[in-house]
Amino acid sequence: MPELLELSTAVIDGKKTEEEVGPMNRVNFRLSELSSDIAVVEAFSHCVTFKTDDGLVAFDTSGPAGGPRVVEALRHWTKDPFNSLVYTHGHVDHVGGCGAFIEDAEANGSPKPRVIGHENVPKRFDRYNFTNGYNMVINQRQFGQFARRGYQIQEGETFLPGSSPKPDTTYSDTMDMNVGGLDFHLIHAKGETDDHTWAWIPEHKAICAGDFFIWCFPNAGNPQKVQRYPVEWAAAMRDMASKGAELFLPAHGLPIEGTDRIKSVLTNVADALEFLVRETIMRMNDGARLDEIIHEVKIDPAVLEKPYLRPIYDEPEFVVRNIWRMYGGWYDGNPAHLKPAPDATLAAELASLSGGADRLAQRGHELMASDIRLACHLVELAAQADPANPAVHEIRAAVYQHRREQESSLMSKGIFGSAANESRDALKNTD
Repeated sequence: MPELLELSTAVIDGKKTEEEVGPMNRVNFRLSELSSDIAVVEAFSHCVTFKTDDGLVAFDTSGPAGGPRVVEALRHWTKDPFNSLVYTHGHVDHVGGCGAFIEDAEANGSPKPRVIGHENVPKRFDRYNFTNGYNMVINQRQFGQFARRGYQIQEGETFLPGSSPKPDTTYSDTMDMNVGGLDFHLIHAKGETDDHTWAWIPEHKAICAGDFFIWCFPNAGNPQKVQRYPVEWAAAMRDMASKGAELFLPAHGLPIEGTDRIKSVLTNVADALEFLVRETIMRMNDGARLDEIIHEVKIDPAVLEKPYLRPIYDEPEFVVRNIWRMYGGWYDGNPAHLKPAPDATLAAELASLSGGADRLAQRGHELMASDIRLACHLVELAAQADPANPAVHEIRAAVYQHRREQESSLMSKGIFGSAANESRDALKNTD
């Protein structure tokens, strides 16, 4: 059995811990041959590649910096030309390396590979270009720590690289294609995105899953990104589970083998998402406010201890917010939030009532160990009331850094760490 499958089997079956195996999502640009005709290159987003009698079919291309390294790894495996590149969805870490594949074809005198994706991928590309600055900001906030470790997700001054073309072949619901005698069934489903594709390859009894499975809690709540689709996501997982797949190939993390093992994993993910939807909608139907719901709906901690459901990227609380956003809009049920006063005006008034911004910040510091959520409210109010106060920023940086260290998810760590850095930068400017 190939090493990657040995590792995933050991972890899922409880024979080894994640600590013993190492990270599930590895960025080493190493190619692993899962069979004579299937290989995966582990990158920030993997590239899963199939050999056919008419060239290679690759699912995803990694990011702008990773694309050339992925192609290099594949070229040590085979010199076959690239026939088709399938975008599982339009996120930059999946499409950003496409230019390297096209350059390889040009350098070898091969025809340009066909680029395939769902019909919403071009619309996503247009939106990225329309909101380029915003996407650059949030990508740095969310993934800046990876850049500091040398894993660049984007390059240059544009979020979407110009070398990543829109698909030249798109489809709506399903698409069947045969390349060199190998059948691929592409299936659209909403999940992390509205342009997602997963694929069933019957000859290999294999599923290419894109980001429907990422070896941690589903990214169905990301607070800085557009709408996610937990209802449809759960349905897609159940659809995959019904296929009887023997090989499961996600775009992040280790591949999985074994029909029962794959079905169990997919079913558990669907169960978790359906629980959040059910509990959230029930409270919405009862007239509860968003504030009540996010503090009431909690998944059993034992579920979150499963090695593929740990909230280390996204987390259930954010998924609850996304369910509310989808079915309830942006109004959270608090009338004061419908047309609120400016944050700074409210902060100045509360600071005045409490004895000044310094007092608010100090109280936040006092609460840091016992109620970190409340502590963050207070230091944020203090900074908004007196944004040039060095003492306030010193406390704010300490509180948010403490909050970051307590959090499990990358989303939370990125935002709270960014807030701490904002206050550190403010302190530098007052020196």
